[in-house]
Amino acid sequence: MDSADEHDFIDRVRQEWANSRPGIDTSPIEVIGRITRISSQTLHRLERALGPSGVSRAEFEVLCALARSDRPLRASEVTAVTMVSGAATTKHADRLVRIGLLERKRFERDGRVVLLELTDAGRELVDREFPQRVDRDRLLLDGLDDDERAQLTRLLRKIGRNSDDAERA
Repeated sequence: MDSADEHDFIDRVRQEWANSRPGIDTSPIEVIGRITRISSQTLHRLERALGPSGVSRAEFEVLCALARSDRPLRASEVTAVTMVSGAATTKHADRLVRIGLLERKRFERDGRVVLLELTDAGRELVDREFPQRVDRDRLLLDGLDDDERAQLTRLLRKIGRNSDDAERA
């Protein structure tokens, strides 16, 4: 039997639901359950990998948002791209400032506006950890050829748009 034909955790979950609630169509779990499981596992591995660096996954996401920006960002902008609450962004920023990975600066044109910017140490941490994250993610795609990856990307983009639309509704 080819490994692609073997039953996985989600197949077992669906079978359990079919046994306990036979009238419910659980077919969406085929996709969404797998996306959720893969996401949870990936985030757990990232959290473990970041352990020695002293930052949490959420704090790392704040650092990454700043690292990929071409300018310092307002806390509200970081909140928008990390999808955490404003209070969580403030809490993460406070800790990252205390440990020297982030600094707050006043916006030149309006001193009431505070911008978040990586320190050299923050940039070094992202430069060290982000490539490792991408390498771990790449391992999850082993066995997919370029066409399969492109097809999966297109399909997940459609699901992502549906999710974004549902969020706005």
